[in-house]
Amino acid sequence: MPTFVLYGLTVLIWGTSWFAITMQTGVVSVELAIAYRFILAAAILIAYCLAAGRRLRYGARDHLFMAAQGFTLFCLNYMLFYRASLDMPSGLMSVCFSTILLMNIANGHLFFRTRVEAKVFLGALLGLAGLTLVFWPEVAGFGLGGKAATGLLLSLAATYSASLGNMVTVRHKQREIPVIESNAIGMAYGALCSLGFAAVLGRPLIYDFRPQFSLALVFLSLFASIIGFGSFLTLIQRIGADRAAYATVLFPIVALGISTWLEGYRWTPLAAVGVALVLLGNVLVLMRRRPPVKESLPA
Repeated sequence: MPTFVLYGLTVLIWGTSWFAITMQTGVVSVELAIAYRFILAAAILIAYCLAAGRRLRYGARDHLFMAAQGFTLFCLNYMLFYRASLDMPSGLMSVCFSTILLMNIANGHLFFRTRVEAKVFLGALLGLAGLTLVFWPEVAGFGLGGKAATGLLLSLAATYSASLGNMVTVRHKQREIPVIESNAIGMAYGALCSLGFAAVLGRPLIYDFRPQFSLALVFLSLFASIIGFGSFLTLIQRIGADRAAYATVLFPIVALGISTWLEGYRWTPLAAVGVALVLLGNVLVLMRRRPPVKESLPA
């Protein structure tokens, strides 16, 4: 599948998935809602792998890394973000999560000695600055006392957890483990971790039988998890964790567009400038590096 299609799918799906998440709150605990989501996603992927004859048997060390990916990417970061949502605005959480750009750049250099390209770093900063301008009213009204500070720390911790999960994906590429297989096993581990947290915290094992909960569950499992994560993690293996992470800057813009359509969001000059900076950063991050021109020797 072409890179631009993978990129577009990631931005479009994750830009709309927050609507489905809001439809799952109120009855089932956060831990169980996350577990249900990834149990269904893992079951679908495992069934597909078995039907297609794909390899699902890996060594203990590979399973250890898949479990680490499941814990960091498909469990812990979601739990922390759900908890942070109680103490800070969703727009500011989008700003916090977009710092995964810088975290992926730093972690890529730390764990894999990846060279930091100046234009990628500049594009990341432009994107973060633009997103901050888009959500400036929420940023400006956010204090750092009490629950606000807790929400900020939880959001940054959740983002770093997701970044560590991205690094495991880079390791999977080095081991030539395909994304579909690693996601199938990793999501199963993530679901088990979420069930474990639910048991330790004494959450009641219940299900919300309202149609909206089940519809949201199917959407989040099939689209946001299987297709969304499949596209994003394939991007990481194809273009690198730093470039792929720029999708996290764009999907809040998609969410903002939906808010304009459905909720009557009113654009301001500051927000328009912010979107322009995000798009400019996008061009810098995704711009291909030109190969050096070879000079021919005189005959």
